[in-house]
Amino acid sequence: MPAFVGIVKLNSIGSSGVFHIGDVFAISPYSVAKTFAGAGSFNTGNGLHVYNYYSNTNTNDADVADENIVGNA
Repeated sequence: MPAFVGIVKLNSIGSSGVFHIGDVFAISPYSVAKTFAGAGSFNTGNGLHVYNYYSNTNTNDADVADENIVGNA
């Protein structure tokens, strides 16, 4: 069924984001990321107190390839 869309304002879109208007069978964005972070790394807010007396983040990764995106077009 056709989609009738009015005015659209797009302020920004990320590198792995999808902007879609209308009919679609499948949306398959492909992007991979691996993030290493210790305790308290992603805390946000006003007046935040984080007490991490001992924090250890293991970044040893023996895999050759993680989250392959080949063939996912």
